[in-house]
Amino acid sequence: MTAREPLLFRLGRSAARHRWRCVGTWLVLMVLGFVTSLGLLGNESLFDRLESGDTEAPGEAQTGRELLNASRDRGLSVMLRVDGVDVLDPAVADAAEEVVARVRAIDGVGRVDAPMTMPGWPRDPTSLVFVAGNETASGSFVIVAETSGGAGSPTQDAVVAELTRSGDELLSPYAEKLSVGGTGLLVEDIVSQIEADLTTGEGIALPLSLLLMVFVFGGFVAAGMPIMGAISAISGGLAILLGFSHVISLDASVVNIVTVMGLGLSVDYGLLMVSRFREELAVVAPGVAPHDLSRQQVEDAVAGAVATAGRTILFSALIVGISLSGLLFFEAQVMRAIGAAGVSVVVVALVVALTLVPALCALGAKRLGRRRGVEVSPDEGVFSRLAAAGQRRPGLTMLASVAVLVLLALPALDLRLNTSGVELLPADAEQRVFFEALDQDYPALAAPGVTVVAQATPDQVAVWVPEIEALDGVTGVDPVVELGPYPDEVEAAGSDPDGGGLVSFGVRTDGGALDDPAREVSRTLMAADPGFPIWASGQAASLHDFTDSVIDRAPWVALWLGSATFLLLFLLTGSVVLPLKALVLNVVSLGASLGILVWVFQYGHLESVLRFDSAGGIESVIPLLVLAFGFGLSMDYEVFLLARIIELHEQGHDDDTAVRLGLQRSGRIITSAALIMVIVFAGFAAGDMLVIKQTGLALAVAVLIDATIVRMVIVPATMTMLGGWNWWAPGWLKKVHTRYGVSEHSSPLPARPLAGGVAAER
Repeated sequence: MTAREPLLFRLGRSAARHRWRCVGTWLVLMVLGFVTSLGLLGNESLFDRLESGDTEAPGEAQTGRELLNASRDRGLSVMLRVDGVDVLDPAVADAAEEVVARVRAIDGVGRVDAPMTMPGWPRDPTSLVFVAGNETASGSFVIVAETSGGAGSPTQDAVVAELTRSGDELLSPYAEKLSVGGTGLLVEDIVSQIEADLTTGEGIALPLSLLLMVFVFGGFVAAGMPIMGAISAISGGLAILLGFSHVISLDASVVNIVTVMGLGLSVDYGLLMVSRFREELAVVAPGVAPHDLSRQQVEDAVAGAVATAGRTILFSALIVGISLSGLLFFEAQVMRAIGAAGVSVVVVALVVALTLVPALCALGAKRLGRRRGVEVSPDEGVFSRLAAAGQRRPGLTMLASVAVLVLLALPALDLRLNTSGVELLPADAEQRVFFEALDQDYPALAAPGVTVVAQATPDQVAVWVPEIEALDGVTGVDPVVELGPYPDEVEAAGSDPDGGGLVSFGVRTDGGALDDPAREVSRTLMAADPGFPIWASGQAASLHDFTDSVIDRAPWVALWLGSATFLLLFLLTGSVVLPLKALVLNVVSLGASLGILVWVFQYGHLESVLRFDSAGGIESVIPLLVLAFGFGLSMDYEVFLLARIIELHEQGHDDDTAVRLGLQRSGRIITSAALIMVIVFAGFAAGDMLVIKQTGLALAVAVLIDATIVRMVIVPATMTMLGGWNWWAPGWLKKVHTRYGVSEHSSPLPARPLAGGVAAER
């Protein structure tokens, strides 16, 4: 071992030398990752610790919610709905009273209400709130119990069990249908759907990826290596998320979003590493049969693969990690959680690619067989012809391709953000059906479009209410509720230390909580100044704060992503032109992806094909995820292609030839990697959760556009147009690159002569 050998070269040789130890260590870690994250050691599983709620950023809406939660000793509600019953039947009243008594006897249960147990029943309007349509003739009523603890707490489980048991025993003889629902049960349904979609996605992605890689490599042994790496990365990603759940709150959607990225990257990196290993093996042992390979030849090939493909993977992982770290700039906790967990999973995928996959290559070297996979490409083929076609008329090719992307991006100008609740679940999900029917039949029990918390007296609010009632879209204002003294533990901007206690009231609007009336009323109330401190909350208000926060932080995120990516690409290429071109093409490509996302999910095209009901908008986190993940993945393939072109350029090929040969030699690998990534994302798009479906489709489209139109058409055309300017940089930056950049892209291994004395071509 010489001191002059590159670090990655030495890492590859070490992984090959200690192959059994490396693989054994990863197997232990993989098993530990799965058993701990799934709670198989008696610990709390990752899925038990997930949450679900509005996507919000610090602001007025969040403050209003905190004030409400601090001022009211209320937990989650569990409801028993009774349909097809004679509401005025005395026997029904007796049965309902018995159910209420049994539920009240459970520890941790607060208030329990049924219409028959309230004073003045059935004439008092307050009691009719718990009857469908406020009409006893409707034949439907609900029993509502407030429980302590969160979703899945022992109290909630006990209440659900008692309502189900008592309802069946006491009320079912008089009713046609009984159903149980509640906020906690809704959260549990969302988490369960996340877990099911994760299983579905992996069940589709892993087998199809394996089949595709069998075709790519021409055998199961080589194809299985990236899959083993992907499984290890999934295990590590789940374990990391479990650790994060003890530090920050994790939204249920974070698991699938981060896992799908770890899975896709691991397969991509494994594919690149294995294919390069086979190339290096052909160089260090030309003409040698697999079973005759010496240990030294295998170690040299692994070391050469890690030194070359490993460097490409390292730069790719750095760029993807930087892209995801941009999410840490945003104030919304869910975005920071995805950013932090995503960066960690990228690190896991990188370590797997640089250690486990090379060790597997060393173990399987003699079993790879004689068959040549499609990653072994001749210098002339479909990709070189495609590049040559674009090089003949580079200006026209570039303009036509960019025009197509701009056309695809146009719907993004009409982007409408949503922060869905029950709409996240499939239309036939039990809790979604329960809550949608509840909102329709029991409007007084449904959450108002806007909830206002005020530091004022009821009389002061009463003076302001007529002004609210006169707003367009307002259908009514709920009675004012006194919340008590201002809670000391909540720091709220604009509060008056001498302003007295808090009150709250709901403002009901036309349509749903995210329809235009609710959004407009929320904006109006958030800007209002009635003469005392107020805080407006609700889904629309939370979305308003989230959007404002994103707009406020977006320039800093763009600056970070642009400058860091530019620096890394400069260190790789020594050019300032290529990084700038890559950044511009990324913007256009991601715009096209967002445009297709809007066309499908917001406009409602392909509903029957993709099995979803359009919510009239895009989930608020999705554009940020598409930009962060899509940006990283686009640069991923940019690095794959540029590394090959630069390697050929350093070998003395002219610019056009380097581009043409670089695309030919990397085109199959990039296409295969992109197809696998599309399969992975499409597998998750096949799930039922709306946010996961949108994420999967958007990223699949982003990869498809980038790996075809951008990488295969626009990049060769623009590099041909620029010619020698591709490699331009100011003199002082050239000195910086000479000192700190990557100056040698080829393998450090010398070419070995063939049996006839001719050197193997690298």
